[in-house]
Amino acid sequence: MFTGLVEGMGTIVEVVCEGPGSRICIATPPELVPGTSIGDSVAVNGCCLTIINVQEDRWIFEAGPETLARTNLGGLRRGERVNLERALPADARLGGHFVQGHIDGCGVLERIDRDGPWAMLWFGAERALTAQMVSKGSVAVDGVSLTLVDVEDQRFSVALIPHTLEVTTLGARHVSDRVNIETDILAKYVEKLLKR
Repeated sequence: MFTGLVEGMGTIVEVVCEGPGSRICIATPPELVPGTSIGDSVAVNGCCLTIINVQEDRWIFEAGPETLARTNLGGLRRGERVNLERALPADARLGGHFVQGHIDGCGVLERIDRDGPWAMLWFGAERALTAQMVSKGSVAVDGVSLTLVDVEDQRFSVALIPHTLEVTTLGARHVSDRVNIETDILAKYVEKLLKR
């Protein structure tokens, strides 16, 4: 379980194809390294992965074909930045919202409206995803917990403060970039109950 409060950005060192999956090596910010060990769960751009090796300031993960196909991790390249968040300790304060690290699908950045250091971002997404969104509700985009502003049939918007733009990969995103989307777990249960 995660909160969607990104702890730092890592840099892709290497992506190695291994059979149907890939091995991903990420250079990690020094402040995230202490206390981390093999088997720990980390959200990488919002996608829950397991650390299989730790080498000084680098975490190594394996991603299977399903993960690579359903998320933007399959398109990672050397030097690219990713959002990182370690799993939430049971005694920690919950500052974002409940994020499982299970990506529901991908969206595409359609528009960026700048207002000085602030920005409104519009993402295109399938109806199956926007059906689980509501204005002022929560969504995780590349692992970042955000509040929805407008929700339309096949797109939604979020307003980003300067801090979020600075400390996450969302500040460096460009139009047509593919992002991971996880809708609110509560919305999924409500939708299922209503369909019954």
